[in-house]
Amino acid sequence: MSEHQRGLALLQNPITNKGTGFTAEERQSHGMEGLLPTTVETLEAQVERVLGHLSAKPTDLEQYIYLEELCDRNRTLFYAVLMSDPARFVPIVYDPTIADACLTYGHIYRRPQGMYLTKEMKGRFAEVLSNWPNRDIRFICVTSGGRILGLGDIGANGAPIPIGKLQLYTACAAVPPDGLLPIHFDIGTTNAALRADPLYTGLRNEPPSPAEIDELVDEFMEAANAVFPGVCVHFEDWKGVDAIRLLARYKDKYLVLNDDIQGTASVTIAGLITALQIKREKLADQKIMFAGAGSAAIGIANMIVEEMKNEGASDEDARARVALFDVDGLLDAKRGDLSPSQRVYAKDLPPTKDLAEAVKAFKPTTLIGVSTTPGLFTEAVVKGVAASTDRPIIFPLSNPTDRAECTPEQAYAWTDGKALFAAGVQFPDVTVAGKTFHPGQANNFYVFPAFGLAVYATKPKRIDDQMWIAAAKGSADQVDQSAREKGMLYPPQRGILETEITTATRVAEHIFDRGLATVDRPDDIRAWIKGLTYTPRY
Repeated sequence: MSEHQRGLALLQNPITNKGTGFTAEERQSHGMEGLLPTTVETLEAQVERVLGHLSAKPTDLEQYIYLEELCDRNRTLFYAVLMSDPARFVPIVYDPTIADACLTYGHIYRRPQGMYLTKEMKGRFAEVLSNWPNRDIRFICVTSGGRILGLGDIGANGAPIPIGKLQLYTACAAVPPDGLLPIHFDIGTTNAALRADPLYTGLRNEPPSPAEIDELVDEFMEAANAVFPGVCVHFEDWKGVDAIRLLARYKDKYLVLNDDIQGTASVTIAGLITALQIKREKLADQKIMFAGAGSAAIGIANMIVEEMKNEGASDEDARARVALFDVDGLLDAKRGDLSPSQRVYAKDLPPTKDLAEAVKAFKPTTLIGVSTTPGLFTEAVVKGVAASTDRPIIFPLSNPTDRAECTPEQAYAWTDGKALFAAGVQFPDVTVAGKTFHPGQANNFYVFPAFGLAVYATKPKRIDDQMWIAAAKGSADQVDQSAREKGMLYPPQRGILETEITTATRVAEHIFDRGLATVDRPDDIRAWIKGLTYTPRY
C-alpha cells in the first residue's frame, strides 16, 4: 500500500483498493474512517458477493462489462474472481464474449485501460510511452485491430483484445499483472461503417501502406525497448500480411511473439500430438490440409514442418505433406497470386475451388479450418478425409462459435464417431451411437499464458518456434488415458493454473537446455517458477 496516498485516493486506485477489506487499523491510519461500511470483509467474502452480482446479469456481455469495471476499481478482487474458476470466466473476459465487446466497444466504453498510440504520434513514441507510470514492464500486448477474431478490420474497436489477452496471462498462469501493458496502435481502419459511427473512438481514415506501417512499428519497437528495457512485445490481431511480415522483421532483433501465428500453431500441434498418440502414428507421416491460407494457417503449417523435421523428415518432404485452400481455391503451382510464404506450399494438383475435390485429390489425414467460413466442412469434405484414414483428425478452429467450419455433432456423425475433433471454441459434449464424446478446444489459452510465464522467468535472448513446440508437448503430455477415451485432446480446464505451470516448466527447461536464458538455472525449475507467480491477496 502506498504510504503517500490516503483516504479516497486509496479507494480510487484499483491497485491499492481493498474496499471493505481494509482493516480497522488501516482505515484509521490512512484516513479512511467513515468512508466505508463498518464490516471488515475477507477477500473470499467479497468474491462471493461479486459472484452474486454476476449471476444477476442477463447476458455474457453484461458480465464482461461488470468484470472490467471491477478491474478498474479493485484489481486484486478482479483476479481473485477470475482465478477462482478460470474455466467459467475465460469465455467471459475473452473469446467468445470479447467479440461482442469489440463490436460494441465505442458504445460500452467506460474508462481507458492501458495505452493508446496513433500513427500521428510518429517521432514521439518514446515520449508518449514514458507517460506510463511503471518502467518495469515485461510484456506489451499490442494490436492494430486489423484482424480481430473472425470480425475482420475493426480498428480501435479491437482495443479490448490486448487487455483481455494480458488478463489471461495472469488468470491462467499467474504472471504478475504489474508487468503487463496493453496497447492499441491506431493506424486507421478500412471499416467504413465504423468510421461513420459517431461513437467510434479511433482515427477515421484508411491505414497507411505496408512501408509506412513498417516505419511506424520500427520506431515503436525501438521506443518500447528503450523505455521498458527487456520487454517482450506480443503482437496480437494485426492484419495477416502485416502479422507475418512484422514477426519476421523483428524476431531476430527483439524479444517478440505473435500468438495468432505461434500460439495458434503451438496449441494446434498440442492437439495433433495427443490425437497421434491415440492413433499411434507420427506427425511426419500425416498429410494435412488447411482451409484458410492467412497468417494463422501459415504459422501452423510452418511449425508443423519444423516438428516433422524434428521427427526426421526433410524440409522438402515435410512441405509436400501440407496443402492449403483459400477463398480462391487450392493453392496450386499455377496460381500467380500467392505470397512467398504461401508459395512454398503450392501443389502440382489440378486447380479447384471445391474443397471436397481438393480433399479427394490431396488425400489428407488431417483437416484444419482457419477460414472463418461457417459450414465449410460439409459431409462430403469430412467423409473425404475419413476415406484416407481410420481416425480422421478434424480441427475447425475458426471462432467465435458461429464461424466454426463444422460442429462436433457433424464430425462425429459423418465418421461414425471415429473423428478426433477439436474446435477453436468449447462445444458441449456429444453422444453418438451411445458413446459420449467431449470435444476438444484448441484455445490458445492452454499455451500462451504458460509461454509468457516461462519467458517472464527465464528472460530469454530470443523466441523461436522450437520453444513453442516445447509448449505444445508440455500441454499434450498432461492429457491422461481416461481423458483421451472421451475424445479429449487437451487437459481439463479445471485446475488450469497447475496445468500452465507444468507447461511453463517444460518451456523453461527447453530454454535453459539451449543456453538461451539470461538468468541462472535453478535446481528445481518448477518450484522456482511457482515462486515467481502472482497470488491475489490483500
